[in-house]
Amino acid sequence: MARYAAAVDQGTTGTRFMVFTHDGKVASTNYEEHQQIYPQPGWVEHNPMEIWEKTQQVIKASLAAGNIDPKEISGIGVTNQRETTILWDKSTGQPVYNAIVWQDTRTREICQKIIDDGFEPTVKAKTGLVSATYFSGPKIKWILDNVPGVRARAERGEVIFGNIDTWEIWWLTGGPKGGAHVTDYTNASRTMLMNLKTLDWDDEILKYLGIPRACLPAIRPSSDKKIWGYTPATGPVGASVPVCGDLGDQQGALVGQVCYSPGEAKNTYGTGCFMLLNTGNEIVPSKSGLLTTGAYGVEEGKCTYALEGSIAITGAAIQWLRDNLGLIKNAAETEAIASSVEDAGGIYFVPAFSGLFAPYWDMYARGVIVGLTRYVDKRHIVRATLESICYQTREVLDAMRADSGISLTALKVDGGAVKNNFLMQLQADILGVPVIRPTVDETTALGASYMAGLATGFWKNLEDLRANWGVDRVFEPKWSADKREEGYAGWKKAVQRTLHWVEK
Repeated sequence: MARYAAAVDQGTTGTRFMVFTHDGKVASTNYEEHQQIYPQPGWVEHNPMEIWEKTQQVIKASLAAGNIDPKEISGIGVTNQRETTILWDKSTGQPVYNAIVWQDTRTREICQKIIDDGFEPTVKAKTGLVSATYFSGPKIKWILDNVPGVRARAERGEVIFGNIDTWEIWWLTGGPKGGAHVTDYTNASRTMLMNLKTLDWDDEILKYLGIPRACLPAIRPSSDKKIWGYTPATGPVGASVPVCGDLGDQQGALVGQVCYSPGEAKNTYGTGCFMLLNTGNEIVPSKSGLLTTGAYGVEEGKCTYALEGSIAITGAAIQWLRDNLGLIKNAAETEAIASSVEDAGGIYFVPAFSGLFAPYWDMYARGVIVGLTRYVDKRHIVRATLESICYQTREVLDAMRADSGISLTALKVDGGAVKNNFLMQLQADILGVPVIRPTVDETTALGASYMAGLATGFWKNLEDLRANWGVDRVFEPKWSADKREEGYAGWKKAVQRTLHWVEK
């Protein structure tokens, strides 16, 4: 009898495997980081084979740590760093090039041409996305144009494409030995290639970018009763388990936070920061710099949609303090360091390492620290880094209010950084609304396991899941309105210094 649902959570910096009980509690988990590859400024890559190796490791370690019998797992879902692009040989599983990560900016010229050709309005009307280096479509085109021989093989269906979800599902269900080549509505909606209305690849956009349909995966609901495949008994799971759930990581958090009604929103703090607002079955075009995206689908041909505010660099800025500058030894130190000073000493840090995403969408922006004086030390830089996370979130929240007409009364939060109490209090102060942290903060994996468990009948329906959600702590805003608006005005001024830094 099934006792669990499980999920592979393949993120930008590492891979986690989590097993959940029927009441949404964590039964076991294991995590491994993978290498970040920077071939030149603005380029970010991952080794897809390393990611699959790490996936196998965390599955085995998690099952062993929790003494989990894999035969008792009802189904496995996958959630993933979205937009990160892989093309690989269907017969061998070997990538034709490293994974090009969502943060990578090498496709600037491709994206600029879309704008210059006047094709961006078509892209936005059909996909809900803007022309930006963030998305998969231009990355696919770059590989097809720059890796010899790949285009012809892709046209014959010998080389296939996937975001990381597709890559993981393909390997989990057998890889070269009959692995399922599928994606779901949420991940497909991040490629710049899927029509939000038809929930299918858009031929006009494919033709414009020169991407053959033969290399693309089938698009399926996020929770799919038509099981995509089963894990081989000889594989890392060690038993035949259905693979039938798939969500982009941010949509995974929306589902894990049980935001199933229009108007409910969540913010996830990871490598980047991503706020999603459920808009129901309505496709809401953004006029304020947000994206329109798939939220989840539990029935074939039907999708729930969302408005999304995507921020490229938040947790990655903390990683930068650790790895590039050596100011901290680990992320947990930032709480004590930042709280040891009264403020950021008059500085602002805008971490536009990959350009600016929502609401600016400036791929030519670059990071700045402004307001420096001799008074400033590393404590102020650490605090300004945490403040940058909160101010970027404020900008996205303002855009959501403008687009939806909905003023949030509270914000549900999740992701690794929400363990930082100082950061969460700062977020409440800068937003001026309560910030709610749930009992399970790894809601991304929880959402993917929900999709798998719904497909296999482990859970009955979405409403069945609401009972699993619980509050750990509510952070109430303490700043005065004047202090809040003064700090925000300084932030907006600092952002102006980053814009259009790189010459076109």
